[in-house]
Amino acid sequence: MRNPAGEECRYYYQDYHRGRAIRECRNVLQDSQSQPWLPADCQRCPVPAILRANADPSLELQVSIERKWLGFKRELKLSAHCQKHQQTVADPYVGCDACRAERPGLDLFRSALTMEEDPDDS
Repeated sequence: MRNPAGEECRYYYQDYHRGRAIRECRNVLQDSQSQPWLPADCQRCPVPAILRANADPSLELQVSIERKWLGFKRELKLSAHCQKHQQTVADPYVGCDACRAERPGLDLFRSALTMEEDPDDS
């Protein structure tokens, strides 16, 4: 579903059917530390870009919203976790290292893209 920023995000939900007015992000942590989600948070959220770059189904993304600078600024903190290998993911754009090691075809594709052409093959 398209979020208020105009990007496709599977965690955003809205329902205006028969008088309802529900807009929510189902990715924001619902704990006491996180601030409540606002539609303006979608402008700065990295989750849609990560989902476009990495479609790994075992990647779990969680966002928490914190108040910074005397409470005037809101900061989004992202944490990524691999459900399959039960480990924290350092770079969610790339994904889990163990998941990438299980797919050797991606390394062949990556090496083919970086391979330089021989100047003698004219």
